[in-house]
Amino acid sequence: MLLIYVLTDPVVSRSTSDMEAITGTRRSRGYHSLEIAGDAETKGGRIAWRRWAAPAACVLCVPLLLLLVGDHWRPSFDWFQGATHPKGSTSVSSSVVREASKDKLLGGLLSAEFEDCSCFSRYRSAAYRKASPHLPSPYLVERLRRYEALHRKCGPNTELYKKSIERLKSKQSSANMECNYIVWIPHYGLGNRVVSLVSSFLYAILNDRVLLVHVPHELTDLFCEPFPGTSWVLPSDFPVHNFQNFDKDTPQSFGNMLRDKVISIDMRSSANATLPAYVYLHLPWYYNEWDKLFFCQDAQQMLRKVPWLLLKSDHYFVPSLFLVEEYDDELRRLFPERTTVFHHLVRYLLHPSNTVWGYVTRYYHAYLAKADKRVGIQIRNLKNEPVPFETLLGQIVNCSSKEGILPSIDLRHTARPAEDDAKVTAVFTTSLDSGYSDRIRDMYYEHATTTGEIVGVYQASHEVEQRTEQQNHNIKALSEITLLSFSDVLITTACSTFGYVAQGLGGLEPLILTKPWKSKLPCRWAESPEPCFLIPPPSDVCRDHGGINKKMAQNVRQCEDENGGVKLFD
Repeated sequence: MLLIYVLTDPVVSRSTSDMEAITGTRRSRGYHSLEIAGDAETKGGRIAWRRWAAPAACVLCVPLLLLLVGDHWRPSFDWFQGATHPKGSTSVSSSVVREASKDKLLGGLLSAEFEDCSCFSRYRSAAYRKASPHLPSPYLVERLRRYEALHRKCGPNTELYKKSIERLKSKQSSANMECNYIVWIPHYGLGNRVVSLVSSFLYAILNDRVLLVHVPHELTDLFCEPFPGTSWVLPSDFPVHNFQNFDKDTPQSFGNMLRDKVISIDMRSSANATLPAYVYLHLPWYYNEWDKLFFCQDAQQMLRKVPWLLLKSDHYFVPSLFLVEEYDDELRRLFPERTTVFHHLVRYLLHPSNTVWGYVTRYYHAYLAKADKRVGIQIRNLKNEPVPFETLLGQIVNCSSKEGILPSIDLRHTARPAEDDAKVTAVFTTSLDSGYSDRIRDMYYEHATTTGEIVGVYQASHEVEQRTEQQNHNIKALSEITLLSFSDVLITTACSTFGYVAQGLGGLEPLILTKPWKSKLPCRWAESPEPCFLIPPPSDVCRDHGGINKKMAQNVRQCEDENGGVKLFD
């Protein structure tokens, strides 16, 4: 087997001398990034967004399966580079992966109705991750099965869907429609899209709505269909046009219609009012005070009468749903552990397509599978709040060393040979910039560790700029998010939805690299895998429109990584 050993990303040591070692002059070297050939509209293109013809498809999938898990497979040199991790973790060997997962249905979260080869990742991801200590409640499992039945009944191409579309075309609204819908509109980067999609799905469950997703080109062949016997893809002939361009000034937005008195959330004045056939919910970070009234109980009761809701968001707005009084009983039954909402729903809803899963498994087996420990490091230095390169690098190195995640280096023995039985730690890093991983890679390449363990650092791609509008970019991003979720220990950047998705999928409580101007501590441990709602509405937004759920308010508190954000706590 050909072994490529390359050190990359941030891992830190206990002494300032370690930091000095990585701040020295960089040596020139070849650096290989991940490049995905083609447009991904090849063999597997768009398959994941469609329902497979089960038996016939499985026969065709056998050769692909052999390629994905066969020992002879080797990823290209354009894929990642490195390896490392802390104290005693159990790696997932190829023999384990070949076995069926002990709990491939994730405690009942997943339906058993799918054919395995229609989406390899659905039933196999669990074998690559640490076992989750969190079981879904029996009621959540029951509600998911009920939702699946509703989606089969009302989904695209059903008679009830066609009937609802005709009412929409005629611009008629009716509170007596048998099927009601929420259409999710993607916005911003992949991490933002995932957290908002999961939030929209929970909203659909709470309101017995069918979730349909707008799938532009850049999202094709990313995810498998999540609901058996039907599709969640919004048909291309949907009568509302150009809604992906809806924004804060759109006349049909909830906030604008409230402001202009087209609709009212005062139950007395709206009881006999004529409601629109659809309402656009504008909930990105730049929503206004009218849009924020969406999270009030009076607004929720009014919106329940509108058959079609079109929603755009870039945030995990679940915490504010917990503050709506009428959802209290249902949410308590669904999630007795409030801190498991995202963990359960993202694992249920989002499964990488066979195209993405191929990249993930080939890379994993080539570089990460044999390590004794796997550490994931997710780095995002936002342009609007940049942290100086050396400052962020120092945080990574010093925090990972202080917390026992990565070993210090031994400056006295730069060429000490490794023992044959030395433990191997694989560090998988993600960043638009290769500089962080290059410096850490050099540190562990040029110096032995004080513990004697071998540390390899790998980075799959360094895109420099985020290119959410490109399909290849999103395939890389989802592949890296999935690989991060296989970590035993995870380090993330504050306020990054990319990191939120990885920690949710893996059920991990990450070590967060905080913003220097927002915290005296360079890093702190998250208390749960839950994401942060970074820009929530103010606490008094519903003062005149139903108030907030005071019983649940104690479970919605300030995030560890953003003073103005809120998240769920037990």
